[in-house]
Amino acid sequence: MVQYIVTVFTGDRLNSTTLNNVYIKLVGTDGESDRTWLMGLKGASSFVIGAVSKFKVSCPTSLGNLVLIEIDKQSLPLFPEDAWFCAKVEVKSPEGDIYIFPIYRWIADSKVHRFRDGKVFEDNHHLGRYSRQQEIHQREEDYRWDAYAEKIPHSMKAESPFSLPYEVQFSFTKTKEFLYTASTGLTELKLKGLDNRKEKWDNIDSINRVFCCKKTEISEYVQEHWKEDAFFGYQFLNGVNPMLIQLCTALPSNFPVTDDMVFPHGRCSLADEMKKGNIFLCDYKRLDGVKANTINGKKQYLMAPLVLLHKDPHDKLMPIAIQVIQTLRFKFVYLSDILFATICCPNHVTNTVPSFPQLLNPHTRYTLQINFLARRLLISDTGNFTQFASSGGEGMFTILQRSVSSLTYSSLCIPDDIAERGVEAVPNFYYRDDGLKVWDIIHRFVQAMLGYYYKSDREVQEDSELQKWILDIFEHGFLSQAETGIPQKFTSVTELIKFVTMVIYTCSAQHAAVNCGQFDYAGWMPNTPISLQLPPPTTKGTTSEATMLATFPDVNVTVQGMATVWLLSKQSSDFVPLGQYPEDHFTEEIPHKIIKDFQTELEILSGVIKARNKNLNVPYTYMDPAVVENSVAI
Repeated sequence: MVQYIVTVFTGDRLNSTTLNNVYIKLVGTDGESDRTWLMGLKGASSFVIGAVSKFKVSCPTSLGNLVLIEIDKQSLPLFPEDAWFCAKVEVKSPEGDIYIFPIYRWIADSKVHRFRDGKVFEDNHHLGRYSRQQEIHQREEDYRWDAYAEKIPHSMKAESPFSLPYEVQFSFTKTKEFLYTASTGLTELKLKGLDNRKEKWDNIDSINRVFCCKKTEISEYVQEHWKEDAFFGYQFLNGVNPMLIQLCTALPSNFPVTDDMVFPHGRCSLADEMKKGNIFLCDYKRLDGVKANTINGKKQYLMAPLVLLHKDPHDKLMPIAIQVIQTLRFKFVYLSDILFATICCPNHVTNTVPSFPQLLNPHTRYTLQINFLARRLLISDTGNFTQFASSGGEGMFTILQRSVSSLTYSSLCIPDDIAERGVEAVPNFYYRDDGLKVWDIIHRFVQAMLGYYYKSDREVQEDSELQKWILDIFEHGFLSQAETGIPQKFTSVTELIKFVTMVIYTCSAQHAAVNCGQFDYAGWMPNTPISLQLPPPTTKGTTSEATMLATFPDVNVTVQGMATVWLLSKQSSDFVPLGQYPEDHFTEEIPHKIIKDFQTELEILSGVIKARNKNLNVPYTYMDPAVVENSVAI
């Protein structure tokens, strides 16, 4: 008889414990063990949260190289079946070899679950191949596509958060904190009786009654400086929508700005400034003609502005012309009324991407559940955006459909996107500077990791699972639109590396850049109103504070908007920063070194960003790896 030493690691997640009986079978190239009850000296405490327990499995002869393990658990009489979070299993063979089986999954039923060794090898064992086929089949059953709405990317089919597979659901901690943040976001405001007030604001200062409940350093800066032209221009670079600004080399035909309008006294000309690369444009044409919402029984308005900005001699971007509609029905361009026009400029963009097995698992943590909650709580018929945003439900889906139809692969890859928009040399563009550095670090990490597993282009081409994965993304994520440039298949390692880099970057740094500053910049409502109650004036020079107050959303709408962006910006205590992998899915030495190098590079960049931010009036923190979450978790 020979003996295998089996070490079982129970996870440290809340409620990871099981009191059920746990069984294991070892499967090797030369045979398999009997199904063995893992009964040790610890008894019922063998599989409590954080436990590390050793057991012996006896076999008549050596099993050869271990291929996989089979684990199941059975409830005791009078005891309910419970969910157990198993982190990993290590097996030491009689020959002294160590096999590590990463699991990091909830086992909630009494079925047999098969797990393979963490090392990558050519699996010629019939049971190993069968196990993989069964795993793929089960995942196809668990993860099914659903067409949520016409002409937008498909989502995962689920009836509730609890119908999602255990391994992608929120942790107990995340669930409680999310519910607490959501429930308390309005509490103070309800106590002040502001959540049901459907009247207009009577003065700017009275908005402080909402704002004083929740504040950040940047939101306070916004409150103080929101009227300033320089700060308005700054937000197109480093606010929550740094994706729209582009170099302007020729004015759009529907934007008839002249030198006299923007450069009085002939101090310079638009043509010369465009040649010098000093003129920039933000065009919200996707919002043109979108049906606006009705809130509190009152028709709302949604603008589709064009914003022209000039880089002045002090390297500041200053607005020089804002036209708040696309078509020139009224033939006007705002100049002296820029302060009013600024409130008509939307400031948000959303990004979503699918996932890649094993390497990308940490970068999709909680994403399926957060997306489900967004569909239910934000954009459903009763969702906050549907009820309280100027786009409403119908308009919101029009915007989503237009955005999807114009989406390109290059726009998701920041080096390509920056070059295409011609903003490589814009000063004080911290989103670009930090984003390009994060992209490069992720790219080197992915290049090293995938280069270890794929030695040639042919291996990529012949990986049937990989090819099915990218085709699935093309068809369901990008609705089979070849014009997006999204690959339908991978023909080279280089192509694969770029795509995986894009996914990790989008799920971490890009999401942080457009999400985490929502309360900073929209918490003070006048800076970014959630809705507008008046159309743009038809006569230049007629705006005033009274006009703005009449245009701003009602008190209750302001309150709902503030509570929503507070929730969407709130980091949870089980946050995992970019590049940290608490669940060790890689068991070999070289991948471990690659991960360590990745973490070191991110740590160095974090130090550089923190040092720069000490000298900025408005620190740009959203791309700091130390505060960027690994995944879209909020």
